[in-house]
Amino acid sequence: MKLRPYLFIFALIIFISCKSDKDSEDTTQTSNETDEPEIQENPLKEAYFGNLHVHTSWSFDGYINGSVTGPDDAYRWAQGETIAGGGDGSTLKIDKPLDWYAVSDHAEYLGALPKMEDENSMMSKHPLAGDITGDDPVASFEAYGKISDGIYTYREKDSILGDSTFAANMWDQVVDYADKHYKPGSFTTFAAFEWTAAPDWRNLHRVVLFRDTKNVPAVPFSAVDSDVPEDLWKWMEHQRSQGSRLLAVPHNGNASDGMMFPIGETYGGSTINKEYSQTRRRNEPVFELIQIKGASETHPSLSPNDEFANFEIWDYTLAAGAKEPKNKRGGYMREALIRSLKYEQEGKGNPFKYGFIGDSDTHNSYSPIEEDNYHGKFGFENNPEHRLDGPPGVDEASAAQVRAFGSAGLAGVWAVSNTREAIFDAIMRKETFATSGPRLKVRFFGGFGFTENMLEQDNWIESAYSGGVPMGGDLTGSNGNAPTFLVHAMKDPDGANLDRIQIIKGWVDSNGNQQEKIFNVAVSGDRKISSDGTVAEVGNTVNPSEPSYTNDIGDIELRTLWTDPEFDPSQYAVYYARVIQIPTPRWSTYDAKTLGREPREDLPVSIQERAWSSPIWYSPSE
Repeated sequence: MKLRPYLFIFALIIFISCKSDKDSEDTTQTSNETDEPEIQENPLKEAYFGNLHVHTSWSFDGYINGSVTGPDDAYRWAQGETIAGGGDGSTLKIDKPLDWYAVSDHAEYLGALPKMEDENSMMSKHPLAGDITGDDPVASFEAYGKISDGIYTYREKDSILGDSTFAANMWDQVVDYADKHYKPGSFTTFAAFEWTAAPDWRNLHRVVLFRDTKNVPAVPFSAVDSDVPEDLWKWMEHQRSQGSRLLAVPHNGNASDGMMFPIGETYGGSTINKEYSQTRRRNEPVFELIQIKGASETHPSLSPNDEFANFEIWDYTLAAGAKEPKNKRGGYMREALIRSLKYEQEGKGNPFKYGFIGDSDTHNSYSPIEEDNYHGKFGFENNPEHRLDGPPGVDEASAAQVRAFGSAGLAGVWAVSNTREAIFDAIMRKETFATSGPRLKVRFFGGFGFTENMLEQDNWIESAYSGGVPMGGDLTGSNGNAPTFLVHAMKDPDGANLDRIQIIKGWVDSNGNQQEKIFNVAVSGDRKISSDGTVAEVGNTVNPSEPSYTNDIGDIELRTLWTDPEFDPSQYAVYYARVIQIPTPRWSTYDAKTLGREPREDLPVSIQERAWSSPIWYSPSE
């Protein structure tokens, strides 16, 4: 197996971001267990951690950038097995298996490029096959550019790469691999794909996830079919009419140049009205708040009073040349959440009423959620020197984009069991939370009747459900009373202690202006929240030369009841919790140690990992 010729194609890998299994055209036998184990359900729910945004060599940009593994390997990795990291002999293994995982390779020419190596496949007869699989990096660069331009610029379906029979066969295998690895009650998988629209290299990507595999379509819907979100939603509605249950998850609003959460007319030509809002919400319950290509919660320019806003900012579009988005508004979730309240107030519905998840966007089958076990986004990044400096001959601007990659996020889901149905349904009701990688847990409830001693009771979770709403829920009918929020956070058992819990509130004032405020509601140690709401920093135990940290600061658990002191029952409002960890070393600090260097001055030595609950919305009574 040859290493992919990445030297000259590196300028392209960023803007497409989003060897093979030799017998990938042989359909994998689907698991047909007749004696299914009895699934134990917890009505108060458990937190299950996973990723649904996972690419392998079956994605054309995964293959061209060094991935040598396919969907079967991805599922084995998530369950704790060791897989190949690339053609260099490196390996990948997670420290602690995940609860659920979904391979979502690009729908655009799914599995076509790796099959160019197989002389028995029709893909090997493609005019560009020799260049793609050959040793000439210049020829490979040009061939890859022609294929990607056809997808993203001209949207002209290649008659060979887009062969419908081939596409159906590869999609069947994707579904079969998901079924093969599904172990209800212990490890959950989903059939999924990514719709990779990027008009003018501005990100509009969505992952499409199916609740089960009983009525999946014959082939996925790709950006070659249409790069308009409204067309994707129409396709999804048609699939529902055929018996499918599915949802879409948008990601990387930060790279959309303001297009992800449109302010005026949408890219598809829609105006924001009640019908648009209902359609978008019906198809897209949650948003991917953080992944390898940065966080999309907020930007320092949008939230200048947020001391924690500058976290893993990846400030690029998908175009070559390290281009910064011109528009931050429309690209970040917090601003869109609050602006969406204004649309609702105006009778246009609430189009951006999203719950939150974290995710990966790996293009190498594994999810790099662990800072001290980070191997990059692509196969060629298994070399720490390439992660920090870029491959030899690459310009500094392109290398800086890779250095700005963060470790992957995680999706936390509060579900009654570890099954497809339970996890999918939890995502639909937005009872989800995002983390930047650690498996810390956060619960968030809101209500008008919570009592002061509620958290001292053994049945406080049951009381929170019965007397209020969980994250993702709606509050109304205040009768003039301010809502009270219950928030509870537990550290990752194998990770860092907690610094604080914050509640972020957004609202539209009487003049129609968007407002936001951050409340520190629980802090660790002996620190106190001052009268102006501020709190002293928790400290920093990171030793960059090891690298290491200690849990001598922070707490293992934080919880509190908080009542909004500035509540106006006539104003629409949105609230969500943000849990901050104590500082820990960033992946780049671990890489510097591996290479015997000092940490780079242009990268953070330490970061404060975090979790975000899905919001709770308040609406005035009609």
